[in-house]
Amino acid sequence: MNLNTSARSSLQLGQTGPRVFPIALGCMGMSGMYGSSDERESIATIHAALERGVNLIDTGDFYGMGHNELLLGRALQGKRDQAVLSVKFGGLRSPGGGWGGFDARPVAVRNFLAYSLTRLGVDYIDIYRPARLDPAVPIEDTIGAIAEMVKAGYVRAIGLSEVGPETIRRAHAVHPITDLQIEYSLVSRGPEAKIFPVLRELGIAVTAYGVLSRGLLSGSLPTEAQDYRAHLPRFTGDDGEHNRKLVAALGELARSRGISTSQLAIAWALSKGETIVPVLGARKRSQLAEALDALSVQLRPEDMQAMEALSASVQGDRYQSAQMAHLDSEK
Repeated sequence: MNLNTSARSSLQLGQTGPRVFPIALGCMGMSGMYGSSDERESIATIHAALERGVNLIDTGDFYGMGHNELLLGRALQGKRDQAVLSVKFGGLRSPGGGWGGFDARPVAVRNFLAYSLTRLGVDYIDIYRPARLDPAVPIEDTIGAIAEMVKAGYVRAIGLSEVGPETIRRAHAVHPITDLQIEYSLVSRGPEAKIFPVLRELGIAVTAYGVLSRGLLSGSLPTEAQDYRAHLPRFTGDDGEHNRKLVAALGELARSRGISTSQLAIAWALSKGETIVPVLGARKRSQLAEALDALSVQLRPEDMQAMEALSASVQGDRYQSAQMAHLDSEK
C-alpha cells in the first residue's frame, strides 16, 4: 500500500474555520442510539481522544434528549480549550424518546443554543449547525439567526448537515459555511456527484459521518431493541444478509493487508481528499485506538479499486424511506 494518510497532522475546516485533527470523535452512540453504553467508558474515551490530539468533538442537542451534551460537558471540565465543539440542533424529541419533527426558526435557534451552552457548561460553541433543513423555514433565516449569535460571541463558525447544492449556496451567501456534515463512506458515495463539487468551489470542508455505515462495515450488528439500526434497511432482511457477505469479502481484503475492516474503511475515507474529516462514533477506548491506527494505513490504487468494486453492490438505503424522503441532500 502506498497512498499514505499519516502525513495529515491537521487541516483547516473551510476557508475561515478552526484547525482540526484529521479524525473527529462523534458522541451520538454514547447516549443510547445504538443501545446501552457505559458513561465512565464514554468519558474515558473522550479524554483519550483529546490526549491523542483529536480535538473536533461532535454532538447534537437531541442525542439522548440532552444527555449527550450533559455527558460531554462533564468530560470537558477543565479541558474546554482542547476541544473544538460541533453541535447540531433542531431535532424535536418526546419524553418517550420519539421524534417530533424539526424546528429551525430563528427564535428556535436562539432557544436551542441557550440550552446547549448550559448543558455543555461552555461560553461558546465552535461550530453550530442545523441538523437538517427545515422545509418550513428559508435557510437564509436560519443561517442569519446563527450569524447573529456569531456576532454576539456565542458561536464561532457555522456548519450545515445533510443538505444539497442549492441550500449550500444559499446558506453560504448569508455567512461563510465552515463544513458540511454528511454521510459518506465506501457504501454511501452519493455526495460525490453533485455536492462535493459545490463544496470544493466554495471552499467548504466535509465532516463525514457514517464512515463505517453505523457499524455495518465493522461487522457490528444491533443486539438490543433500542438500537435503532435494527430498523434500518441495510441491517435487515435480504438486504442485511447480502451486506453481511459484502462486509465479509472486505474483511478478507483487510486481513490480507494486516488490518481490520474498520481501518480499511477509515483509510479509504481519509484518502478521498484532505478536506474530508471522518467523524468516528467510538464508544470505547479500544474502538478509538483502532480508528486512529488507520492514519498510518497506506492504500494502493488497486486496493481502492477492489474496495470500491465490492462496495458498489451494497443493498438498501441508509435510512428508512420516510427519512430519506425528507433529506435535502438526496434531492
